[in-house]
Amino acid sequence: MKVDLVFAEIGSTTTVVTAFHNLDGKVKILAQGEHWTTVNEGDVTIGIERAIENLKEKLGVSNFSWDKFAASSSAAGGLKMTVHGLVYDMTVRAAKEAALGAGAVIKYITAGKMDEFHLHKIKQISPKLILLAGGVDYGEKETVIHNAKLLSKLDLDVPIIYAGNIAAAEQVEFILKNSGKTVFVTENVYPKIDQLNVEATRNIIKEVFAKHITKAPGMEKIYDVVDYEIHTTPGAVMKATQLLSEIYGDVLTVDIGGATTDVDSVTEGSNEIQEITISPEPVAKRTVEGDLGLFVNAHNVIDLIGKENLKHEFENLDELIERISPYPKTDQDEYFISKLALYCFQQGIRRHVGKKKHIYTALGRKLIAEGKDLTAVRYLFGTGGFLSRSKYAKDVLKTVNNLSKLHPMELLPQSEVKIFRDKYYIFAAIGVIASEIDKEIAKKILLEDLEELGG
Repeated sequence: MKVDLVFAEIGSTTTVVTAFHNLDGKVKILAQGEHWTTVNEGDVTIGIERAIENLKEKLGVSNFSWDKFAASSSAAGGLKMTVHGLVYDMTVRAAKEAALGAGAVIKYITAGKMDEFHLHKIKQISPKLILLAGGVDYGEKETVIHNAKLLSKLDLDVPIIYAGNIAAAEQVEFILKNSGKTVFVTENVYPKIDQLNVEATRNIIKEVFAKHITKAPGMEKIYDVVDYEIHTTPGAVMKATQLLSEIYGDVLTVDIGGATTDVDSVTEGSNEIQEITISPEPVAKRTVEGDLGLFVNAHNVIDLIGKENLKHEFENLDELIERISPYPKTDQDEYFISKLALYCFQQGIRRHVGKKKHIYTALGRKLIAEGKDLTAVRYLFGTGGFLSRSKYAKDVLKTVNNLSKLHPMELLPQSEVKIFRDKYYIFAAIGVIASEIDKEIAKKILLEDLEELGG
């Protein structure tokens, strides 16, 4: 049997392969195979091979091949980065938005002129990428030039992206290249006051990430198999969310995984909030909660909820904790995981959004808004192993409609939100198909994949 496309999503916990056929016509999702990700066995390709064997069993075939093979991965963990800018609330925050949207994990942030202590901290962290920004275009450039000179002394072979004041770009590039650094110069992430420009920087980070994910054991072998660039799973899910926005408008996607909970939104927010917002936010925003996961970080979530709180509902809590697995064996196991998922879901969204607050001015009390505004969101999409597959996913997802009542000062969805889930668990595949093959084909698959969870 030969199919048009096999897609492998190599996650931190599980590896899922999906067979797509008839991409030029009425696309068929033939079957999926699954296996745990085999990082601990020293080779992630073992997990892919076993998932393909599982796929063959489901298809009932012994001979199986494909025309094209594509993949996304988060198995190597996030791309460890440091970010350095001029003013925290301006260029540093803009640089941070660019990094998070590209699948990076930010380990250190500085604002203003750096010194030898900052250099020591960066060396301790040993990042895979450094992002240097600072100043609006044709504004202050002394700080970013000072920081470039300091970074030129850094005894680490790490690429540096410059995304600051365009007037300093040539000098910064000269300083860093002259010291043997690999430098990427791109558009300013904060070219004007109250203007974010993060896409160009995101794209470079994604390219570096694609090289970084080969560090997962065995990942280099996949490059001999794939027909396209290996994408980051978070970046691919964001691309799928942007496709959803083209269809539905203001949208929110929540991806609860084994290690992290990722939240993607595409919305400009409501006119009402825009009038009181004091700083800009990107239309497409991604946040990653590295402490909220159902398996790798399950014990952390349990600690955040509180064992005593969980014991009120689960008398055999210790036994349930011992049995935590991506593949729950009993209904009680799955129900227990749903309680962890509920916490990840609600906290992930609440950390993603901004807030309204009162300040006092010479003219009296004034209401302002800071952070991402989701008040205009009308559609919510759940993905990841639990939200795509669990019978308790609907119970978790529908709680979005109560959050704004419980937290009225947070910029949460206000109206009744329509809820869908990624029923085939293929948002990452859809994002890669849109980027590498054909956006219209990706949209067709997306509409076939969505399952509305009403009531």
